[in-house]
Amino acid sequence: MELPTYPFQHQRYWLEAPPSTDHPLLSTALSLADGGGAVLNGRLSLRTHPWLADHAVLGSVLFPGTGFVELALRTADEVGAAGIEELVVSAPLTLAERGEVHVQVTVTAPDETGRRSLTVHSRTDEEWVLHASGMLTQNHQDTPVWPKQWPPAGAETVDVQGLYRGLAEADLTYGPLFQGLTAAWRVGDEVLAEVTLPDGAVTTGFGLHPVLSDAALHAVGLNAGTQTRLPFAFRDVSLHAVGASTLRVRVSPAGTDAVSVELADAAGQPVASIGELVL
Repeated sequence: MELPTYPFQHQRYWLEAPPSTDHPLLSTALSLADGGGAVLNGRLSLRTHPWLADHAVLGSVLFPGTGFVELALRTADEVGAAGIEELVVSAPLTLAERGEVHVQVTVTAPDETGRRSLTVHSRTDEEWVLHASGMLTQNHQDTPVWPKQWPPAGAETVDVQGLYRGLAEADLTYGPLFQGLTAAWRVGDEVLAEVTLPDGAVTTGFGLHPVLSDAALHAVGLNAGTQTRLPFAFRDVSLHAVGASTLRVRVSPAGTDAVSVELADAAGQPVASIGELVL
């Protein structure tokens, strides 16, 4: 007797692997059947991402806050969002010397205003841990204008020779790959700086390498009393260009325990901006 055939014998449905991405931190991206949501997955370890070992706080290797921003920006690109309205880091992601961490970014379908909820979780065993949450937006931020002269006229040189030694004394230990801040100046209440992605850091596939953007935030530590503070909330984040390996940085006060950060490439072309960074 001939057995009946069924469509799933000839077609691939849920058994088909999710599409792969070209991102170093996220390996797959899957659109959800809810009208526009998506899930992106990746795996992190010190074996596959050895550069993360150069970012330690209180003796533990932590995934940098700028890494969560990079995950959110890649997700925004996946779903066609313009940028990050807000991203709050609620729990650190610790990386052990051995083993790997499964990272998952989930984004919802857009609401009537085009905003999407986003969460970042990790799992080492069976329990998922929420590390960051926020909103993606469809609103495009204004592209900042940078001065043609760099550093600007009247800028006061800031000595950065002892910066990383001071950070280490505050239990923020940055290895060679994260020691990218090379020069700094002050103009009024603004701090200006230059940061460079050190040799040995893999650059392919990132929108803005977390090593480079983390080094840019080290300029915040040049102000007295801010060396022991870590990023907590990122608001109004936009990526204007990709592929930069050297950045000009401009840090301006934005209220109590907060600054705004603007990044440009070596030619003064805008790369990214953070409207408000709460520490």
